[in-house]
Amino acid sequence: MNNTLISRYMTFSTGVIAILVTVASLLGLFTASPYVLETENWRLQAQGQDIGNLIGVVVLVISVLLARKGSFRAYLVWLGTLFYLLYAYIIYAVAVHFNSLFLIYVSILGLAIFTLIFALTRQQVAFEATKVKAVKLASYTLIAIGVLFGLLWLGEIIPALISGDVPKSTQDAGLWVNPVYVIDLSTVIPGFFITGYLALKNKRTGKLFLAPWLMFSALMGGSIVAAMLLMLTKGYASTIPPMVMVSAVVLVSTVSLTKYLKTVASK
Repeated sequence: MNNTLISRYMTFSTGVIAILVTVASLLGLFTASPYVLETENWRLQAQGQDIGNLIGVVVLVISVLLARKGSFRAYLVWLGTLFYLLYAYIIYAVAVHFNSLFLIYVSILGLAIFTLIFALTRQQVAFEATKVKAVKLASYTLIAIGVLFGLLWLGEIIPALISGDVPKSTQDAGLWVNPVYVIDLSTVIPGFFITGYLALKNKRTGKLFLAPWLMFSALMGGSIVAAMLLMLTKGYASTIPPMVMVSAVVLVSTVSLTKYLKTVASK
């Protein structure tokens, strides 16, 4: 891989993102002020995301360093981690009450957006995934996860639309609308479907985005599990079934990602 894939700007911006995410996450976990206006439910979800974000920082830093040394596999993992942080900080920026970390949220969001834009517009390396089975496993995994969460969210939204009520999970979080519904149904789930379909058709774009989306799925699932564990400690026993389901998603995403990356080689 040519090091121009990870330019000095992208390396620098990745470092700044890592620092800002670490600061925001630690303050979210160990001080009361960022989430003082949130419901307990939404605060615990935010803190679970903070835990996931700290894991994301570790993956981000390791992957960018390995990518700078020439690892195309690490480059794909780095892209997926940026996807994850972009998603997370859209939610922090628009669905957490205005607080002292607001400018940090916006800064992380802006840096993630432009780093991804620069990364994807500079991506010119030829690569191949050498095993059809690994491509199929990764593709069907993405499609299956998309179907699972699509049905889950629509199962909450459609009855609420029919009854004229707000979905219970949105009420519990104290939100007017759940940003997760918006981002997942408009972008993430269609992205899973399109990527999986294109990869099964042996299209380069599909195979390029398989690993980033699987990395995103593993990190996002991990943050959800962390949030559910925190909620479990507060007596939310109903989180056990979805926690088991999301843990399975994390496991399957990680296995599929690992198998797929082993077959990827730049040319």
